[in-house]
Amino acid sequence: MHPAPSVIVFSTLSGLGFGLLFWLGVDSSPPKGLSGFIFFAIAYALAVGGLLSSTFHLGHPERAWRALSQWRTSWLSREGVCAVVALCIMGLYAAALIFFGFHAPVTGLIGAGLSLFTVFTTSMIYAQLDTVPRWKTPLTPALYLSFSLAGGALLSGRVNYAILLLIVAAIIQFVWWQRGDTALADSGSDLGTATGLGERGTVRSMAHPHTAPNYLVKEFIYIIGRKHAQKLRVIAFGLTFVIPVILLVLPFNHVFGVLAVLSHVAGVATSRWLFFAEAEHVVGLYYGAR
Repeated sequence: MHPAPSVIVFSTLSGLGFGLLFWLGVDSSPPKGLSGFIFFAIAYALAVGGLLSSTFHLGHPERAWRALSQWRTSWLSREGVCAVVALCIMGLYAAALIFFGFHAPVTGLIGAGLSLFTVFTTSMIYAQLDTVPRWKTPLTPALYLSFSLAGGALLSGRVNYAILLLIVAAIIQFVWWQRGDTALADSGSDLGTATGLGERGTVRSMAHPHTAPNYLVKEFIYIIGRKHAQKLRVIAFGLTFVIPVILLVLPFNHVFGVLAVLSHVAGVATSRWLFFAEAEHVVGLYYGAR
């Protein structure tokens, strides 16, 4: 899949934002006043900024609101509905803390649950697709949720939780990569299944279906060299997990904390780029690109 910048930004920022909202919602003694305003402002900037960036990938961004009406059948629509409801409930929760110093734990827990469910709906947009075997696995929601929880813990200063969740997310990421490398081959898809002619014998492509690039080729077929991908995996793994954990286990220092956050964000962005760049859409079989 072609890794569009707007989708990378959305996938990176929204997960961190809703992860931070989750931790603020379940906190038994959440920050209030100015401190609370800063934490919630960061969370909303990340969550809302990520959601807005995703609309730039649409052909008609002004029609994005229409996606909310298809929640019965579309995970994209469910994501939008959950995001709006979660942000509204957490807004009420935040306002009570910031302006009145009042903690409404039930409201916070509901908002936290919806924030985490929003991340789950985002992951299911990809995990439901039979056309991308690398994504079609329960590990995809686990990957998104673990990244969100780990990033949120890191942003909220929960060092012990952050270290544990970063390790868990690192394991899931490694397993997801290993499983994904053979996903297309294990799916049984080939040129015969792609064209529907497999029952007649071995199918071979004599020429490309089109003489010029088209939408499918531009959006769904992206080739990344294995050596290049492996290097980016090492970079992503180091920035997302290794460096932040090392910085967190050292004696606490605000500079180390900031560096851990910046390293993690850069690593997540790199990992998300690979998430799309390495996706092998089965339409590539039809075009002889797989």
